[in-house]
Amino acid sequence: MRARLLSIAVMSLALAACGSGNLRGDGPPSSGDSRIPDLPGDAIPRPEARSKYGNGPVYEVFGKSYRVMPSSKGYRERGVASWYGRKFHGNLTSNREVYDMHAMTAAHKTLPLPTYVRVRNLQNDKSIVVRVNDRGPFVHNRIIDLSYAAAARLDMLHDGTSLVEVTAIDFDTPAGDRPTRNTTPPAPVAEPPVLAPAETPPDTAPAPLARTERIFVQVGAFGDRSNAERRLAVLAASGIDNAFIHEDLASTPPLLRVRIGPVAEVIEYDILVEQLENIGITDPYLVAE
Repeated sequence: MRARLLSIAVMSLALAACGSGNLRGDGPPSSGDSRIPDLPGDAIPRPEARSKYGNGPVYEVFGKSYRVMPSSKGYRERGVASWYGRKFHGNLTSNREVYDMHAMTAAHKTLPLPTYVRVRNLQNDKSIVVRVNDRGPFVHNRIIDLSYAAAARLDMLHDGTSLVEVTAIDFDTPAGDRPTRNTTPPAPVAEPPVLAPAETPPDTAPAPLARTERIFVQVGAFGDRSNAERRLAVLAASGIDNAFIHEDLASTPPLLRVRIGPVAEVIEYDILVEQLENIGITDPYLVAE
């Protein structure tokens, strides 16, 4: 469940991000309206002042402290996305805006508010741009909570969660080096561009072909083979039998990367993360290739 306002006087933090991953009935249709709204285009990145609310620098939820990043520059992370919808529609977000489940927004625990990020679904390669204006998800092993509309655009409503890559769009980077795909208003479905007449429902547009990209969990990179083999032995002793050593000749010097997988579903990743934590490995890294 979602944390609520912890201390209005001290924190000014309205916690509207749930991240529980989510109830199938948490989206449209709403009462008295059976029409599912057209899906919006991407959020349009633009420079904005930091919000007076929700930016910490430190806040606490469920007894755990979170430190807000001083800047989003260079932020890129892979992990699990969840979504939140009708249950929080109309409530205040952490920066005191009204949560609109039909807008392209998201919640994040530590990025400055607001921040624009590109979210790529690693399981189908669909990509969107959202504006982070809320805090959450305060659920273990979740990195971002998407609005209903954003989750619909990534085709993750049914499962409730998906493996994603989140990349911040900053305004210190020269324009030519910034991600540019979908930063102007697209057709209702982001990829591929929809050329059908406007009356064609967005959810009937052809889906992009799935990529053959596979997802692995990396649990160490070593310059010495004996160290890599020791990590492999620890994994095998704990019952993780699909680990292997990937020799990365592109790095200088070459690195031996210990990986597990491929991982196809969020539930597999969740179970694997718990197994790794039980043997003291707390910093797994998702690799998509």
